[in-house]
Amino acid sequence: MDRDTTETVSRAEQSERTVERACCAEVPTIEEDTLVADVQLLSALGNDTRYELVRRIDAAEGDVCVCDLEAAVGISQSGVSQALSRLYSAGLVTRRKEGSWRYYGLTDDAEQVLDTLATLRTDDE
Repeated sequence: MDRDTTETVSRAEQSERTVERACCAEVPTIEEDTLVADVQLLSALGNDTRYELVRRIDAAEGDVCVCDLEAAVGISQSGVSQALSRLYSAGLVTRRKEGSWRYYGLTDDAEQVLDTLATLRTDDE
């Protein structure tokens, strides 16, 4: 056998040994609360409308009224309110009421997620 063949066999054998060990490796535990919180956050952003709302709130200067968001995304006030409620439950938006109007802003968590996504996009380019 020549040197290249020997190196190839040797790498293949090492790979097989690694696979054998990995197959029998103990899988680390994950905190259930962390898993639930992460899935809630990611699923809240996993809808076009909710993600667009987060982006529009981020682009605004200050908190945004539901009526302004309704006009911007082109869905009913009820649909916007439901989407914002889901985002609020996931800890991505804040809300405050002034009279009969509700205003929404982003939480620090939402801003960090958007910053991370922007970083990932620029890393890919």
